Amino acid sequence: MSRNPTTNSTIKSRRRIYFAAVLCGTLLTNAGCKIPGLRHAQCGPAMPQSYQWNNGAPYGTSQENAISADAVKPSTAGQDSSKLPTESSTRQVTEVASPHSGTRSTSLASLIHEASYLSPVTQSGGADGVFHEDSIHSSASSDEAPSNDIATANSSSSTIGDDDSVAMSNSFAIGLIDTEIGPSSFPTAAMPYENSAQLPHAVFYSDPYLLSLITETITGNQELKILSEEIRIACNEAYARSGEYRPFVSLGASAGFEKSGRHTREGAVEDQLEVADGRAFPDPLGDFGVGANVSWELDIWKKLRNSQRAAAMRYLGSQEGRTYIVTRVVAEVAERYYELLALDGRMQNLNATIEIQQQSLKVAEAKKEAGRGTELAVQRFQAEVQKNVSERSLIAQEIVEVENRINFLAGRYPQPVDRIPVEFIDLNLNTLGAGVPSELLQYRADIREAERQVAAAGLDVKVARARFYPSLSLTAGLGWNAFSTGYLFRTPESLVYGMAGELVGPLINRRAIQADYRTANAEQLQAIYNYQQTVLEAHIEVVNQISKVENYRRSVEDKKRQLESLQASVDAANKLFQNARAEYVEVLLAQREMMEAKMDLIDTKQEQLSAIVNAYQALGGGGF
Repeated sequence: MSRNPTTNSTIKSRRRIYFAAVLCGTLLTNAGCKIPGLRHAQCGPAMPQSYQWNNGAPYGTSQENAISADAVKPSTAGQDSSKLPTESSTRQVTEVASPHSGTRSTSLASLIHEASYLSPVTQSGGADGVFHEDSIHSSASSDEAPSNDIATANSSSSTIGDDDSVAMSNSFAIGLIDTEIGPSSFPTAAMPYENSAQLPHAVFYSDPYLLSLITETITGNQELKILSEEIRIACNEAYARSGEYRPFVSLGASAGFEKSGRHTREGAVEDQLEVADGRAFPDPLGDFGVGANVSWELDIWKKLRNSQRAAAMRYLGSQEGRTYIVTRVVAEVAERYYELLALDGRMQNLNATIEIQQQSLKVAEAKKEAGRGTELAVQRFQAEVQKNVSERSLIAQEIVEVENRINFLAGRYPQPVDRIPVEFIDLNLNTLGAGVPSELLQYRADIREAERQVAAAGLDVKVARARFYPSLSLTAGLGWNAFSTGYLFRTPESLVYGMAGELVGPLINRRAIQADYRTANAEQLQAIYNYQQTVLEAHIEVVNQISKVENYRRSVEDKKRQLESLQASVDAANKLFQNARAEYVEVLLAQREMMEAKMDLIDTKQEQLSAIVNAYQALGGGGF
């Protein structure tokens, strides 16, 4: 019994639908199987709620010389109370317990939560280096924040839908933290600064010559210009990724001709047909066409969007990296500037010492002529003068080298560096305030850069995971095609169009995809550990520099008192030598000790100022 043709067609259509459904189900089920599990990231050391100042006291001894709480206070004044960590968020970071009770470890999520009072910002970009909302959607809301999965889960039962459908334990989300730390975000001059990172560099460094050098360095330093171009490259990369999940539309035109042999199938068929009413196929046969083609990969697993977001995070990270280098370069300029002032002080001290020794030389010569002295004393004083004159030339060379280092940092050829005429020993900078350790997450650009890298690595894991699932692509075309331009735009006779869909997924031999997934997981763990290391290094750097500032301050005060005593001993030795009640050796030793003490005091003062500059940089100050 023969079947109805309509019934046969319906049965065939159902079979095709059934086969397509089975194929899609196989691809989806196979994709969810045998996905490697993600490895855990170990928790880093707990961040303390305040800095622990030891100040170099030996273990087991009393902290008599330790930095007091009044010297370095936590930062609360001059800030909006709504931006400070809440009591609950503070408890989530760590509880600093007694030495016998132990401390609770802190996960990376709690460290980031401690800085949750930073306001999120949307940054997107275009080819011109300025991000636009419609080009890169890098906003991070509570629903769209990139989830960085760091826990091992049963991957065979996981599927990927939106950003949050891959649920992993111990995962964390990082939003786009506002990186605009500029003069507008700093308190006014009337407000107290209990964290020196709040101070813009124009306030912290009051020397107009130094501020001029800093401005010239920021605009002329070649390294910063190179980093600016790297930022533009990262911006262009993010902008390019933003177009991958959008449809690609191309417009084209073609022209050609073809001649088929009469004794071929094509030639024989063309000879029997008409290309138009009453018109045979021309020989050769022309082929003219114009049309548009569309291709679009549907981002059903958000693979392309996550790839774009990862590129946007790296773009933001490159901005933070440049900001960190700016703070380092500015700190080096300031350090070299104060080194110049120290060399000027050494030169002045050397000139004053030479003048004193020349006076002693004249006294020795006068005593020799009067028969109360010897040639030995004259020659010893003469040798001491020549030694210091020679030392003066070496200091002049050091000045040249330091000036040229500043010129290099400022991006200019060698020239004299203007500096303020001041008594170096009496030079002082702003009083430092360390604030609380959690504020490093806000002010340190290298920590913010590491945070962006963690977010980008987490998104890379999502991209690598999405490769296990099939991709769906659509292609379509619309245009006109004819053998002659006169018939080209005749509609609907010359109209051609088509549309197709493609579902492709890995089925057998997925080793490369699995390796990429494990590599992305390893790179994510690297980013997390790098973040932990950066936070720890920043904390230790602050403690070291603040302690150095305090210790060198005390050393400067002690050396000033030593210098007062040595100055009195030199005056006494000169008077005794003039009255023939002291030997020339005592005068030489007293003058030499005083000169060395002055040089030592200048060096210690320079180290103190360098420590202040480095502490300011370690706290994240600058406002760049």
